[in-house]
Amino acid sequence: MTFEAGSDAHKAFFCKQFIDTHQVFDPETLPWPELSEAELARLRTVPFWQEVYHTERRAGAIVDAFTPQIVDPIVREAVRLQGLEEARHADLIRVMIERYGLNAHPQPIEAFPDDLETAFIDFGFGECLDAFLGFGAFKSARQSHFLPESMFDIFDILMFEETRHIVFFINYMAWREKQRGLGPVRRTAKSLRFYARALRRLLSMVHRGQQPHDGRDFAITQTNLFLDGFSFRGFVEDCYRENARRMNAFDPALMQPRLLSGIADLALKGLGVWDKSRPFLRRRAT
Repeated sequence: MTFEAGSDAHKAFFCKQFIDTHQVFDPETLPWPELSEAELARLRTVPFWQEVYHTERRAGAIVDAFTPQIVDPIVREAVRLQGLEEARHADLIRVMIERYGLNAHPQPIEAFPDDLETAFIDFGFGECLDAFLGFGAFKSARQSHFLPESMFDIFDILMFEETRHIVFFINYMAWREKQRGLGPVRRTAKSLRFYARALRRLLSMVHRGQQPHDGRDFAITQTNLFLDGFSFRGFVEDCYRENARRMNAFDPALMQPRLLSGIADLALKGLGVWDKSRPFLRRRAT
C-alpha cells in the first residue's frame, strides 16, 4: 500500500494509524520496581531529571495550545491526542520523581511565541533529533544494566510513544507542506533548516550541561554515566540500529524520518573508510 504524500488518503491513513495505536494507562499504576540503595543512588546521579520533567510539561502545553488552530478535524483530533500523551509523559516523570526522591520540581512554563505553528514544528524536529540520540543512549544504559530491567520496561512505554510521535510528525509535515505547494526539494531544504535549529538548541543544552541546569530543555549530555569505554562510533551505531529496529514496528506505508539515519549511515561508512586507509597512510608517512 502506498500513498501520495499530502493526499487526503495519506492524511486519513497516518491520522488513523496514530489514533488507533493510542495506549491507555495510568502512570500511577505502572509496575514501578523497588530499587536497592545502590540503584537509587545511580538513578539520583543522573543530572537531567529536572530538564526531562520541564521539557515534557512544556511539550504538552505547546501541543495543547496549537491544537485549536488546526482546521482539519481528523488532524486536529490526532494532535489533541498527542498533547494528551505528552502531558502523560510529564505525569510519568512526576510519579518517578516522587517515588524515588529525585531532585526535580515543576517550574513555570515560559510564554510561547505568537506563531504557535512554528513553535509546534520546532518542537517536532527537536523531538526527532532527541529521539534518535535517545535511542542510542537508552540502549547503552540498558546493556550496562544501569537500572533493573523492569525499570527499562516502563521507559520502553515512553520510548514507543515518542517514536509514534515523530512518525506522526514526519507524515504531518509532508501533508502540511504538500498543501502549501512545496515539492520534495523545498521540503528537504526546510527540514534541514529546522534540524539545524534543533542542533543549535542541542549544542546549547550540552553547554548548559557543564553548568547548573536551568530546567529548560532535555538533552543526552551525560551518556558516559551509563557506560565505561564510551566510543563515538559505538554510540552512532547504537542510534542507527536502534532507530531502524523501532521504526520496523510501524506500517511501512507510513513515511519515516530518514535524514538523521542517512547522516549516521554516511558517518559510519566514512569511519569505515578511514579505518581501512589508516595503515596505508602510516606506511606512506614512514
